Amino acid sequence: MNTMALPELRLLPGRHKRVRAGHPWVFSNEIAMDARARALPPGGIVRLVAAGGEFLALAGFNPRTLIAARVLTWRADEPVDRDFLARRLAAALALRERLYPGGFYRLVHAEADGLPGIVIDRYGDLLAVQLNTATAETLRAPLLDALGQVLAPRRVVLRNDSPSRALEGLERGVEAGGLEAAGSEADSADARSDAEERTTIRENEAEFLADPGAGQKTGWFFDQRENRARVAALARGARVLDAYCYAGGFGVLAAVRGARAVVLLDRSQAALDLAMAAAARNGVADRCEAMRGEAFAELERLGTAGERFGVVVVDPPAFVKSRKDLGAGARGYRKLARLSSALVESGGTLFIASCSHHMEVAAFAAEVARGIEEAGRQGRILASTGAGMDHPVHPHLPESAYLKAQLIQLD
Repeated sequence: MNTMALPELRLLPGRHKRVRAGHPWVFSNEIAMDARARALPPGGIVRLVAAGGEFLALAGFNPRTLIAARVLTWRADEPVDRDFLARRLAAALALRERLYPGGFYRLVHAEADGLPGIVIDRYGDLLAVQLNTATAETLRAPLLDALGQVLAPRRVVLRNDSPSRALEGLERGVEAGGLEAAGSEADSADARSDAEERTTIRENEAEFLADPGAGQKTGWFFDQRENRARVAALARGARVLDAYCYAGGFGVLAAVRGARAVVLLDRSQAALDLAMAAAARNGVADRCEAMRGEAFAELERLGTAGERFGVVVVDPPAFVKSRKDLGAGARGYRKLARLSSALVESGGTLFIASCSHHMEVAAFAAEVARGIEEAGRQGRILASTGAGMDHPVHPHLPESAYLKAQLIQLD
């Protein structure tokens, strides 16, 4: 790639300061969006320059989106090719292996790892990859080559079903197969069988099962690793309710760490099957019970029945999909806090989380506090937490710290 031959994208006067300071995004209203710029193909790589012509960065560009340019490198002479991607992957791998040796983690977390639009979760020799932007999709072939060079995975699953792909003008779907097949048209029967393949995860000295092809997101939520350990440390001898349990990350680990009984609650039978299989693998199936149902209804029913637990976990999917959902989402978190805190026995603990990108930390904390108050409970916050260290945050994108959670002891 001759970087000097790349199309030049000029910013409006005065709009270069954020990029020069290190911010990785440029919005469409900061760009001189003339006919030439609008005609550039989505996903191409461009040279970002200030209004006066000074070089700023090489970036992926999509003229159809609000976030129009995402910085890939600040060096004018660094081609964005397989070798570039391999260097970024190797750096991300070195960090993760220092944090969580063993091969089970979020390997690439988009901008924070210098690979905007790309998310990769590692399950040993199986990788689940999300290409969430037009540029990430354009880089598909060299990325897969680089993954083969750095990790030589047995299998790659492309989880290209994220809603953000629609915003980028991309098709959505799941592709699965060997590394070569993931970059081309995989045989449909093989893709289907591979997509349904369960894989084993080792986390917090326990084993779990994930379904990278057909499960939620990329098949597992590595972001809650440290939070699961915190909750499990308080679960010895307790009765535990794990609502929105998915594959049993919180509840099964609590049983492994000595909980006397665990109720695993989810509306998905497939999720409950994964959770109970994990319980069996860890020798705690006799202390785990699967309960299928909608969380709000079941929490209310359990409360009415007078059920109480030493530990209650509520880790729901995002209630706030966009800013217009903030009001309804806030009320949802408040109600969830009210219903779940009512189930906690005196001296017990509540863990409640939100993965809603648009729900700010302070607003979430305020709704949780109101919900606890409405339940007539009082207590103390033991920890206010977020995602694990394999989900780093770019210093200029604090809003990308999507996960927020509180661990609360209730009187």
